[in-house]
Amino acid sequence: MGEFWPVTDVLAHLAGSWRTERSVRDLASGDTGAFTGTTVFAPLDGGGLLHRESGTFTWRGVARPAERTLRFLPGPAPGAADVRFADGRPFHDLDLTTGRHTSEHPCAADLYRVEYTVADADRWRTVWRVGGPAKDLLLTTRYTRVG
Repeated sequence: MGEFWPVTDVLAHLAGSWRTERSVRDLASGDTGAFTGTTVFAPLDGGGLLHRESGTFTWRGVARPAERTLRFLPGPAPGAADVRFADGRPFHDLDLTTGRHTSEHPCAADLYRVEYTVADADRWRTVWRVGGPAKDLLLTTRYTRVG
């Protein structure tokens, strides 16, 4: 992605359904996997969005159902959000006013680093690099608006 698309209201931009395609690569072993499914950002009582991802994750040739839930809460400005786990614990910050954002989340001995990039009104991407004593992963997810 060469150019980024600024987002003035991140929650309004994300609201709705997205086709989700993720590639997963274990940089240590060379193993690869893929997730395909849908991510829905639905309104939360009290403001913000509930992010529900569901689909199929295939790893080493074995396909399994997979899902994840996050909360995207209003941030300090309309272009920003406070991303939290489903149980309310902090995950990372998000600010798409320039169309690009990087953030980190330390988790025990591991470090999760993410880069968000927005291509246009209907396409955006995340690239996660996960490193730690037992992890060396690269996860690239492409989101395309449905409807």
